[in-house]
Amino acid sequence: MKKYLLTTCLLAMFSVVAVAQDEQEPESKGFDKNKLFFGGNFGLGFGNVSTLVNVSPQIGYRFNRYLAAGAGINFIYSSNKYEWLDYKEQYGVAGLNIFGRVYPIEYIFFQLQPEANYTWGKQKSLSSDAEYTLDSKVVPSLIGGVGAAIPAGRGYFIVSANYDLLQNERSPYGSRAFFNFGYNIGF
Repeated sequence: MKKYLLTTCLLAMFSVVAVAQDEQEPESKGFDKNKLFFGGNFGLGFGNVSTLVNVSPQIGYRFNRYLAAGAGINFIYSSNKYEWLDYKEQYGVAGLNIFGRVYPIEYIFFQLQPEANYTWGKQKSLSSDAEYTLDSKVVPSLIGGVGAAIPAGRGYFIVSANYDLLQNERSPYGSRAFFNFGYNIGF
């Protein structure tokens, strides 16, 4: 099922690219710094039972009206206390990603984002010295999503619904769809 979903998404993206190449756009030669954009995710949450820090900047380039691509880094740290289960867990993620976006219409996009995330963590008993350490390893993810880029000032508000198509058991995204809200400066 996952392979069929991934194949369908890729075919849809490439068919839009093929249509986009038929329309003529005035092309500028070389690199245009005005087509760069910056964004990503930033989140902080602090409380008595949980902490979350997410710093995941990205940089991208808008090649034309239909295509954009870029890269970024991920850093996520979370800590949760489960008193009723008698343990506290700490979990970290650090990684790299690249992304490609196709805009079939001006403000709507489809996005694919392969990632390689190094994950680590531990669980510690609240009532004893017992501790369990997760094996540190690189976990691949392939994030597929659909979103909107809403013009605002010198950039765009980004709203997207996403899903990890690979569904690795250690994926930092879990097994459900998730939503991103952000702002891209530029393009």
